[in-house]
Amino acid sequence: MEMDLSRVVKLARIELTPEEEHRLAPQLVEVVKYIDKLNELDVSEVEPTAHATPLSNVMREDEPRESLSQEEALRNAPKAGKGLFHVPKIVE
Repeated sequence: MEMDLSRVVKLARIELTPEEEHRLAPQLVEVVKYIDKLNELDVSEVEPTAHATPLSNVMREDEPRESLSQEEALRNAPKAGKGLFHVPKIVE
């Protein structure tokens, strides 16, 4: 199971200490055993679903309507000038 743990760690792009690997390896074995047990179930009569309950779109129709003016949009901005939002620089 060591190889499976190292593969999962690589796929998840995480780093584990040797202590964490030692602790997680048996847990991964139990997870795989449980998945194998689930694979024994006959689900041929079960309809595939994405959600346990039906969902419906509760959003309004997308219709054009009047938008905010530039002045209204900038009114609550912490910093604005020359018709633009001023934001902190995040790229050096």
